[in-house]
Amino acid sequence: MERPKVGVGVIVRKDGKVLLQRRTGSHGAGMWSLPGGHLEFGEQIEDCAARETLEEAGIAIKDIKVVGFTNDIMPDGKHYITIFVESTHVGGEARINEPSKCTGIGWFSWDSLPQPLFWPLKSFVENQGYPRRNI
Repeated sequence: MERPKVGVGVIVRKDGKVLLQRRTGSHGAGMWSLPGGHLEFGEQIEDCAARETLEEAGIAIKDIKVVGFTNDIMPDGKHYITIFVESTHVGGEARINEPSKCTGIGWFSWDSLPQPLFWPLKSFVENQGYPRRNI
């Protein structure tokens, strides 16, 4: 029996903005998403968040905490449970470390997020009213 996959989406805060990447080469190509990826077997959510953010964007983070999740059956047929975490930027300049997975990167205000948003992030923002407090 097939089961949903578990993803981790990392909200990296810096100067009132959040880090987003433009996806390519996978489902959701052309959409903007948070850094993140698959939770590995035996891995803590916070460790996954720190690992993926460093691997994908060259950013070190701290103060990692779970803030919600979504259960998404995406238009391409994939089914993901995405766990969202908040974190604080502590070092590194945002850069594209995986050009086969990402074609753009930048810091954005929650009031002016680029479109289109990757399905789990769109669901999280729309259905959970995130952010609930000022970033």
